[in-house]
Amino acid sequence: MVLTSASYGGSEAADFLLRDRIGELLWNTTRLLLGGVALSVVLGVGAAWLVERTDLRARGWWHGLMCAPLAVPAFVNGYGWVSTTYAVQSYAGAVLIVSLSYYPLVYLPTVAALRRLDPGLEEVSASLGHSAGATFARVVLPSISPAVLGGALLVGLHLLAEYGALQLLNYPTLTTAILQQYGTSFTGSAATLLALVLVVFCLLLLGVELLARGRRRHSKVGSGAARRPSRVRLGRRAPALQAALGGLVVLALGVPLLSLARWLVRGTSTTFEAGPLLTAAGTTIGLSVVAGLVACLAALPVAWLSVRHRSAVTTLVERSTYTASAMPGIVVGLALVTISIRVVPGLYQTLPLLVAGYVILFLPRAVVSVRSSLELAPPALEDVARSLGCTGSEAARRVTLPLIAPGLAAAVALVSLAVSTELTATLLLAPIGVSTLSVEFWSDASSVAYGSAAPYALALIVLSIPATWLLSRVSTTGGDGS
Repeated sequence: MVLTSASYGGSEAADFLLRDRIGELLWNTTRLLLGGVALSVVLGVGAAWLVERTDLRARGWWHGLMCAPLAVPAFVNGYGWVSTTYAVQSYAGAVLIVSLSYYPLVYLPTVAALRRLDPGLEEVSASLGHSAGATFARVVLPSISPAVLGGALLVGLHLLAEYGALQLLNYPTLTTAILQQYGTSFTGSAATLLALVLVVFCLLLLGVELLARGRRRHSKVGSGAARRPSRVRLGRRAPALQAALGGLVVLALGVPLLSLARWLVRGTSTTFEAGPLLTAAGTTIGLSVVAGLVACLAALPVAWLSVRHRSAVTTLVERSTYTASAMPGIVVGLALVTISIRVVPGLYQTLPLLVAGYVILFLPRAVVSVRSSLELAPPALEDVARSLGCTGSEAARRVTLPLIAPGLAAAVALVSLAVSTELTATLLLAPIGVSTLSVEFWSDASSVAYGSAAPYALALIVLSIPATWLLSRVSTTGGDGS
């Protein structure tokens, strides 16, 4: 990518990047990033606190509903809204829809952190006369900040690389512009220059998250007080807050699902070709599982070094895994195509190259999940195991691995969800004759054949349900399941 950009002269590159259109794209991308991350954090943390720390009725059902939007890909959500009303094709509509799609990335780690938080800390704060709000701000939020910041980072990276939903919403960003540039000149230097700008955005985002996270350690020995936390009584506020959660469910799930149902029943272009649908579904499942396992294995050493052996070098290694996720899949895909053709021609248009592209794109999902689990696994337990005669590998296998197993499962599920909905890299890297549900859906939706696209969208949602269920279960492991 750097070599391709170098084909531009310095003055020519400066003239291109200083155009009014580029300034508009930068502004659109920046405000989408700020608005989408902020709203996702508010929705995710607020919903997690209501479910985990209040006397909200049917908390188990609410938890499942809060996780469910993960099963609806962002471009399917955009499809559902746009095919219902074109009023969402605006900045406010873009922020709303991407936040509805990605707030579970904040909600899930926040719930997991709240479940592991010692309720005694909150009880001490309450005994000192602090209100529930003050206790949350002074005690709870600092304790769960790694989970919140990790989720916010994932949301930000997704927004930087989002294409399908924003294209349907007619909201231009750097990513949509890159795709348009590649569509006109394929490997043009102009598109690569825009991709480098996205990398700068990614580096800034990583720096902000790193500064906010600081060097404070959050691990603890033991699980704290073995009792349920004291729940905040909602009282008269309960109906309004339940209505707010219900409204969130309607916006995130009701609109896209009702739109799908409408197009399945009434769409004049609706066709149910079982053969292509089943083939695409089988390919999607296989690629998702394989890529999820490979990404999890690749994330383990990175997370281990960043948590157990913190230094400038290990932090740089961990941070470097995030840069590719800020780029559209087509940029990574074209880079892999170029490398495979020039260096290893035998890899061109093979499944291993496609899986490698998925791992590069979605490795941060696995790293965040594994790192969060390792931060809560006290290294003192490994020291005790070694003092009792265990080798380093035995201590890791017998002590640490069981503690981080939920995080590993979450990593596989998160990557699998992302792979099942990836579009642009798949178009470039997939072998001839290999197609996925997202590719088939986009082929129909982009040509406004909403009825034909609906079955593939529904299949994507159905296939995403097991991974979403696993994530919801992992986030509540070790906690009250009521």
